[in-house]
Amino acid sequence: MAYRIEGRLLEVCTCKAICPCWIGDDPDGGTCDGTLAWHIDKGEVGGTDVSGLTFGMLAHIPGNVLKGNWRALAFVDEHASKEQEEALLAVFTGKLGGPVADLAQLVGEVVGVERVGIEFDVKEGSGRLRIGNTVAADLECARGPDGRATVMSDTIFSTIPGSPAYIGRAPLYRAQSEPLGINVNLSGYNSVQGAFCFQA
Repeated sequence: MAYRIEGRLLEVCTCKAICPCWIGDDPDGGTCDGTLAWHIDKGEVGGTDVSGLTFGMLAHIPGNVLKGNWRALAFVDEHASKEQEEALLAVFTGKLGGPVADLAQLVGEVVGVERVGIEFDVKEGSGRLRIGNTVAADLECARGPDGRATVMSDTIFSTIPGSPAYIGRAPLYRAQSEPLGINVNLSGYNSVQGAFCFQA
């Protein structure tokens, strides 16, 4: 079953900006609690249209990001049909291979999958992410002296492999999950935005 999905990413975590995980260094403080959300503007998985849906993840990363053993809680857009949900989980758990599988293999344990309302919005370099009652984040892109977004590319780790990532800070990042032992309420820490196109 082949897939092709394209869209946008919002990411926040407990590392200071710029997150050292992207260059393969250990996270600030030794561990990282991060939220990732991929909004699919256009996509198909094995003939199932998944356009307009969002898939998210809250993860506890116990050490160096490349060593894996992440513990994660997955979120499926409440607007997804059962068929669409199964298609998204097949992609993001790595069952269908491709670039997403390289990321999925870092997750050692999925503590649950929840269907929730997800608010995903990006306007002029600022992002807003709400995932049920679990995650609330606002993101602002860092900018250079000419006003252009500050960009990372060709990093050893990426949640949007093959695409540039726009780095910034999150004025708001709240996340709470008892199964993951996460209780975060921060301002001014790492955020990342970007676009992706994954296919296999």
